[in-house]
Amino acid sequence: MKETYNKKTSKNERHVAHTASKHTDYRVTEPAELMEFLMKKMAGISRTKVKSMLTNRTISVDNIIRTQYNFPLKPGMTVQISKEKHKHEFRHPMLKVLYEDAYLIVVEKKEGLLSVATERQKERTAQHILNEYVKRIHRGNRIYVVHRLDRETSGIMMYAKDEKTQHNLRDNWHNLVRDRRYVAIVTGDVEQNEGTVSSWLTDRKLYVSSSPVDDGGKFSVTHYRVIKRANGFSLLELQLETGRKNQIRVHMESLGHPVVGDERYGCDINPLGRLALHAFKLCFHHPVTHEWMEFETPYPTPFKTLMQKH
Repeated sequence: MKETYNKKTSKNERHVAHTASKHTDYRVTEPAELMEFLMKKMAGISRTKVKSMLTNRTISVDNIIRTQYNFPLKPGMTVQISKEKHKHEFRHPMLKVLYEDAYLIVVEKKEGLLSVATERQKERTAQHILNEYVKRIHRGNRIYVVHRLDRETSGIMMYAKDEKTQHNLRDNWHNLVRDRRYVAIVTGDVEQNEGTVSSWLTDRKLYVSSSPVDDGGKFSVTHYRVIKRANGFSLLELQLETGRKNQIRVHMESLGHPVVGDERYGCDINPLGRLALHAFKLCFHHPVTHEWMEFETPYPTPFKTLMQKH
């Protein structure tokens, strides 16, 4: 339908009308999953096309971009489909956005990228890259650090988009974050199929020391399970009960099976040219909406290659 304006229309009203024309709105009248709803409203559209629209971040629910095909819709919500390509599409070779809403952003970072800025390195960090991204939308925006991954570790992590959400996540971390898992390749054949390593860890700046008794350090617990043994290596799935600096790396060294490529903590070989540690799973209750969020990435391909039996 062609829009018309009379001379009395204010500039503000014209701006609203112009903005409205850039997307199509659909009102939700009954419970449904997002994919099912869109297929019904956009008769004839393929599932592949809907998935592409979700991936390209052109679909919002109540003004929050949604990328989950099974996002649950409730009556009263409004689904918006943007008609123009997302001007603020995020692209970076070291960082991939897995999820974003008004309160937080979940990313997958590559090995070699710092999570947060340091005195020596301020720009080549995930924190800086994401700050630049959110400032493109509004210059007053910024992201807030919630937790971190070592520079050499790849995988899933999240940041808050405001201070209140940051404090909420940090103060209630153990209640909100229910599952954090890593995959690692360690040297040698780990004998037990599963086990737990616990010790007191102390940050000595250049390295973290581990003590079997309380020496004033922070008590730390890592659970592990052997997935596969091959070629003199063991592929482990690890679950953290505590999240200390270098925790997995120190605990694997104390187990006598350091992480492959971890020169700092006892490994003298590096067949992958990187630390063989990847944060592949993060599950939590959303700090604001209380929605259950699950994120999982495949194990890195070089990990699978190294564990193939010759």
